[in-house]
Amino acid sequence: MTFSQMGAVGAIFGLLSVALGAFGAHALKGVLSEYGESVWAKAFLYQVIHAVMLTIIPLMFSVTHAPELKYAGYFFIAGILFFSGSLYFLAWTGIKRLGAITPFGGISFLIGWGYVIYAYLNTTIA
Repeated sequence: MTFSQMGAVGAIFGLLSVALGAFGAHALKGVLSEYGESVWAKAFLYQVIHAVMLTIIPLMFSVTHAPELKYAGYFFIAGILFFSGSLYFLAWTGIKRLGAITPFGGISFLIGWGYVIYAYLNTTIA
């Protein structure tokens, strides 16, 4: 995946986060329990934060030339799919078994941020 493609994936996730946020706030109001609404909101929050990061990573690469940023992007994509995806599913269906996947998404986010830290600490920016 090129950095441009990664930025596009981030923009797609950003678009989906707006759609899913609106869907959760309007179409699911009164359908989800209070717990389900809080789970949906958490999935949205983490998705939108990391979607923005995916659109920023190509810009960061253009300044730092740190190849580790590509790994950060891959882990952010995995985090969105596993963390936010499993939480959306949990909120929508109430099936908690797939909640076992959620920590893998959280770990993916942490690893992604670790790569961002590593990229900055091992790059000289004027």
